[in-house]
Amino acid sequence: MNETTQLTARLPHFREVFHRRERRAVPLVRKFVREALLDWACEGRADDVLLCVSELVTNALLHGVPPGRGVRLQLRLDPADGILRVEVHDSGDGEVRLPGSWAPSDAETGRGLLMVATLADKWGVGERNPGKAVWCEFAVRAEGRVTA
Repeated sequence: MNETTQLTARLPHFREVFHRRERRAVPLVRKFVREALLDWACEGRADDVLLCVSELVTNALLHGVPPGRGVRLQLRLDPADGILRVEVHDSGDGEVRLPGSWAPSDAETGRGLLMVATLADKWGVGERNPGKAVWCEFAVRAEGRVTA
């Protein structure tokens, strides 16, 4: 079951979506983010944003979301300074492996956060109760009028 909240009346540059722990969540979240980027005329870094969203949501679903729970994604665009913030919230107790603990070069997994660290302008991890929020930010330029 998908729950989408768009607080456009109070926060026209904020979007939020929740998906349960299931395989189809990642493509649905990517579609959601792509539509927001189009609505806000911020397609310039869409590939980087979408790849980071895919990695963060996949990590949350694999490592941070207990069975029966889900993942929440929040997007915020500050049109004044051109910063797009992506936050992925989960309710699990899994830890995020920070730089210095990346996968060996012959490993088949474990490079998702390295890609996020490389593509995003900033990224980090915040605490929440329960769980955590992994976030990343991108300097974007609205190529037209930004709409809700």
